[in-house]
Amino acid sequence: MLRSMRFSVRHIAVPMLLLGASAAASAQSTQPVQPAPGARVFFVAPKDGATVTNPVVVKFGVEGMAIKPAGDMSPNTGHHHLIIDGDPVPAGQVVPTDDSHLHFGKGQTETTVNLTPGDHVLTMQFANGAHQSYGPAMSQTIKVHVKGQQ
Repeated sequence: MLRSMRFSVRHIAVPMLLLGASAAASAQSTQPVQPAPGARVFFVAPKDGATVTNPVVVKFGVEGMAIKPAGDMSPNTGHHHLIIDGDPVPAGQVVPTDDSHLHFGKGQTETTVNLTPGDHVLTMQFANGAHQSYGPAMSQTIKVHVKGQQ
């Protein structure tokens, strides 16, 4: 009887522990992330409405929070993401990794990008060390026109 009881407890306890760990990880990934009060991000360059040429120089600014590399989960810190022709990422969601969502996880504050000629929307999104967005409150969107043949 004792041997079969150990077998049952082990086969119940291990899945329950795994289920608990999975639920905790899921809850952590959907927790809202809050920026520091009064914090903001902004484009140093280019300015909203600017006409630019390739390569487009993009400079990021932040006030009220510190820039730290990806992986650093210190409070009131994060790093920049540049979204090309897309919207801000809702608070708590991880910023996607694709051709239109550029990550600056080393703490970079400047980059150059090549854009097709025509009108583009650039959105700067600040996110924490786990790439979880601080939401629209910590983003800025501008429009630029890239000179060249269409």
